[in-house]
Amino acid sequence: MSTETMDRTRFELRYQSLSDAGRALAFQCDADGRVDLNALDRATFNDYLYVRALVGRDFEVPCIRAVKL
Repeated sequence: MSTETMDRTRFELRYQSLSDAGRALAFQCDADGRVDLNALDRATFNDYLYVRALVGRDFEVPCIRAVKL
């Protein structure tokens, strides 16, 4: 991937619902899937903790997706 392409790409950590194909939660992350928790607002931080607690019950294991800008 060229430097120019990398500059226009961001990554998200996506948690897909196990029961509802149209439902997912996604959080901006780096290419390795690390989410900067200090950069999240309170509501997004709470959503992140919520979805992590429900992996395997209500959500799939997350995947890292590249999102073109």
